[in-house]
Amino acid sequence: MTGSELAGRRVLVVGLARSGTAAAEALVGCGAHVVGFDRSEELDLGRLAELGVEVHRGREEERLLQGIELVVKSPGVPGETLLVESAREHDVPVWSEIELGSRLLSNPILGVTGTNGKTTTSELLGVVFRAAGRPVEVAGNVGRPLTSLVGAAAEGAWVVCELSSFQLEDVHTLKPRVGVILNLEPDHLDRHGTFDAYADAKLKMFERQTADDVAVLPRGFRSVPGEAERIEFTGGDALPAEPRIPGPHNRENAAAATAAARAAGIDDDAIAEALRTFEGVPHRIELVREHHGVRFVNDSKATNVAAALRALASFPEDRLHVILGGRGKHEPYQPLAAAFKPGDAAYVIGESGEDIARALGDADVPVVRAGTLETAIAAAAAAAAPSDVVLLSPACASFDQFRDFEARGDAFRSVVEALS
Repeated sequence: MTGSELAGRRVLVVGLARSGTAAAEALVGCGAHVVGFDRSEELDLGRLAELGVEVHRGREEERLLQGIELVVKSPGVPGETLLVESAREHDVPVWSEIELGSRLLSNPILGVTGTNGKTTTSELLGVVFRAAGRPVEVAGNVGRPLTSLVGAAAEGAWVVCELSSFQLEDVHTLKPRVGVILNLEPDHLDRHGTFDAYADAKLKMFERQTADDVAVLPRGFRSVPGEAERIEFTGGDALPAEPRIPGPHNRENAAAATAAARAAGIDDDAIAEALRTFEGVPHRIELVREHHGVRFVNDSKATNVAAALRALASFPEDRLHVILGGRGKHEPYQPLAAAFKPGDAAYVIGESGEDIARALGDADVPVVRAGTLETAIAAAAAAAAPSDVVLLSPACASFDQFRDFEARGDAFRSVVEALS
């Protein structure tokens, strides 16, 4: 179905937070009759109701599928929910919000996926395009739904789209002109069940690429589906300029962005300017404050073990006080222990705090069972000496104590800025 074919059709949008709301608005703009459902009773859905969306809340009921010709699923909605499973059983098509957006937009898409580094690389690419004077939009998992660009993106503008495994679960026609995968490590196993299922979701981005498209991959990466031209990168590649943001992982992100930008026809001068000026994004190894010689660094986006390991590796010469914990993702925490240097210490919080404490304690890493973020910051600040780093890099999701990783990072920033 194209945009014009959606007119008059009855479409159910499941999940009405940011992505679902944007999808519903885009569907209304196509002339579809939109039914919206969300479990939450707290979301303000007044605008959708004003647009004519038939809004339902609370408990899922199969009756909502009556007459439905298409289901659009928000990324936060698992595939095994009643409405989604029932739709599949009745041969009702299920699209992700990304699938809807890609059908409604004619703009060339540069897709960025991987386990870690997606947002940084996507935002860096946005800076690269702007440095070259090229119209660009950055959307997807960065927080701006792809469907919000319908009717708003300039004709011919490139869309740099960060793509999570959740967003890629139900894509059927998405075909990025350039596709980038940064890395692939265990994550979201609480939702996907196995690493293979998680990897399969990520690699869907490449399935429909043809020989006219480009796939940007880490050197030595497993094969990907599709027929695109392959371009490989490593963190050791020669770059037009050294990236301003720290860490070997960010050099890898810069190498990937450089390869992708060149594939999109951008010259090295613009790439170099972007690398020299890009300061990174909030919650990713973000220096919040230096207080009495101690640097406080917010890496709240490190929601898995691999991301936390990258953060720890970014400070090879500094004594670290690392705040870890939150809601786990069925990952082992033993690999973290090897990243701690003599003198480093851990401060554990949240639901997974005790599991992390045991894994680190077995390796003789000093551990403080802080429980809460505020307590951990206070304990780390009291123990830190000038030139030390207090690093929030949780290796876990935030949903046990915070709305999302951004709220957790904002809380860290607020407490740190209040230190006297």
